[in-house]
Amino acid sequence: MRPRVLILRAPGTNCDVETAFAFEQAGARAESVHINRLLESPALASQFQILCIPGGFSYGDDVAAGRILASRIQHHLAGRLEEFRARGGLILGICNGFQVLIKSGILLEPDAQGPTATLTWNDSGKYEDRWVHLAVCGSKSVFLRSIDTMSLPVAHAEGRFVPRDQDALARLDRAGQLVLKYCSRPDNRETLGYPDNPNGSMLNTAGVCDATGRVLGLMPHPERHIDATQHPRWTRGEGRQPGDGLRLFASAVEFFA
Repeated sequence: MRPRVLILRAPGTNCDVETAFAFEQAGARAESVHINRLLESPALASQFQILCIPGGFSYGDDVAAGRILASRIQHHLAGRLEEFRARGGLILGICNGFQVLIKSGILLEPDAQGPTATLTWNDSGKYEDRWVHLAVCGSKSVFLRSIDTMSLPVAHAEGRFVPRDQDALARLDRAGQLVLKYCSRPDNRETLGYPDNPNGSMLNTAGVCDATGRVLGLMPHPERHIDATQHPRWTRGEGRQPGDGLRLFASAVEFFA
């Protein structure tokens, strides 16, 4: 069975086409659905096995990155998405989608003290657009189980992962939920002005999963590296075929094999 993927878009989303193509290349059937359509017919989600919130600038990031879309989901679709997860569905948030999952409470459920973590402004105070090297930590995330390392691009201004306090950070780390981390490039390109961690995330965190491992949010863009030639140094032999990002989408598809 080819799993069906719902690519949830909103005004300002601009990575939905590439993300749908990546899932199709991995063997899934993807459909881009506007948030208003899902709000009108929440039961539509039951027709899909994977839900993905792609990158971009939903609602222009006018309040904060992902905040408006997160609020709409939190107030109108939280119950439906919890049902989606409970029946075994996978949820993926990429860049702006990661911000949405965090701020809606879908990825990390708030406790009595409120949200346990957020994504805020990069330490540099500016938009960061570059390629980074990543290491997968553990096998908790369904999306990352067949992967050890990846090279992917990032493009964000609010990508710094910050837990509420050190206790919250330690709990997430012990639970194995900090599943993707920025790490040194093999050729030490950070010495040429490419630091390991582009945003200052705590513990170099680039991706986080929920307690089940079936919900993942990550700042890098896997849909932008599904072919070796998309890597900026592919002529020097650094781009693997298939591209590193395609393996993430393939892992999600293989989950339903």
